Amino acid sequence: MQQTSTPMNVPKIAIVTDSTSDLAPEMIKEFGIEIIPLHVVYKDREYLDGVNITPDEVYKNMDIEVPTTSLPSPSEISDLFNRLREAHFTHVLTMHISSGLSGTYETVCQVAQEYKEMVIEVLDSKALSMGLGFPILEAARKLQTSKDFQEVIHVAKTVSQHTKLYFVLSTLEYLKRGGRIGYVSGTIGELLNIKPIISINPEGKYITTAKVRGREQSLKKLYDILIESTQNGRYNVAIVHGGAEQEARKMWQKAHELPNIEDLLFNQIGPVMGVHTGPGLVGIIISPVIATQS
Repeated sequence: MQQTSTPMNVPKIAIVTDSTSDLAPEMIKEFGIEIIPLHVVYKDREYLDGVNITPDEVYKNMDIEVPTTSLPSPSEISDLFNRLREAHFTHVLTMHISSGLSGTYETVCQVAQEYKEMVIEVLDSKALSMGLGFPILEAARKLQTSKDFQEVIHVAKTVSQHTKLYFVLSTLEYLKRGGRIGYVSGTIGELLNIKPIISINPEGKYITTAKVRGREQSLKKLYDILIESTQNGRYNVAIVHGGAEQEARKMWQKAHELPNIEDLLFNQIGPVMGVHTGPGLVGIIISPVIATQS
């Protein structure tokens, strides 16, 4: 967490995240959320995540070349903070992809130190996709009813701490190739068609939470986790996919039958995450509806 401070009587608060949050464009527009894109890098060209390349374009070209990814540059982050300063924002809440998976958080922290005239709170989500998107969305909703910066931060932290994500892949090859495999192991298991159910631990790194045999059983297990995880209370849920729309859509349709889900979203993961997972990802993100004071 990086914070710079100059007390302000009338705060004007900006909400910032990065492109791995998988927030739908209409949500970004509705709540005025600022997005810092990561990069998709090929040998002879480079793209901004979700700006001038789509996930399907990444998957389609994977037989020819598997790209790499890179962080936003310090100058790109500075450009955004400069724009916010010129628009007279006094406070910035910015939350990012897990520091266990990317250096984005650290880079934003370093740049934020240069802006002494704004209060900038940089949070590590220890997650990605809607595991990052849900905390940002709830913080933005809180901002509509409260101009208390600490309350907005509290909502983001609380939702982040209670949000869980689980996903299955067609293959672990792309996670291994990108060096993002964390504590997931499965070389021998893959030969036996063993499919890990992958989650993220408190360090923000990938772990295996269960193992099942075969694609069909892995999707069934994922849905069982969704049922078990939404037994008590109310939940916001996102079903996400990377190049596996039909399978994810079936799960999304079944999830409508579950009684305790308040908002049920359907998203495709962005190009940067797709580079590291390859086609065939189906995931669930489960975020309890947390009552917060207005």
